[in-house]
Amino acid sequence: MQIRPFERGDEAAVISLWDQCGLLRPWNDPRKDIERKLKVRPDLFLVGLVDGQIVASVMAGYEGHRGWINYLAVSLACRRQGLGREILSAAEERLRECGCPKINLQVRTTNQEVIEFYRSVGFEIDDVVSLGKRLEVDGAY
Repeated sequence: MQIRPFERGDEAAVISLWDQCGLLRPWNDPRKDIERKLKVRPDLFLVGLVDGQIVASVMAGYEGHRGWINYLAVSLACRRQGLGREILSAAEERLRECGCPKINLQVRTTNQEVIEFYRSVGFEIDDVVSLGKRLEVDGAY
């Protein structure tokens, strides 16, 4: 798999991948999420390609205290081939280069398969409560 930073021409393929993987929610407009990311550390938004087709993505972030992983996705047809580990590892390496000491991420409690994937690559469940406050309402996209 070739891993490279997201390019504007990747938008439709990435959104389609996210949709295929069940990552889209009506309250998060993926186009707005992409635009927001391109304003803050776009070098941490990666895509993975096989035979020229986008089959994986990860949107990483770092604000100086913790790194974050969002939108980690692997095409259903390409799962169980190590591509998730590979693109996550690329994001982790970039976060290490930034001086990031720890990565956080959120997974819905009902998504046991994804929780097990993250455990298999060294993540542990932290004893915390995730809170959120919406500052902008995207509405249905």
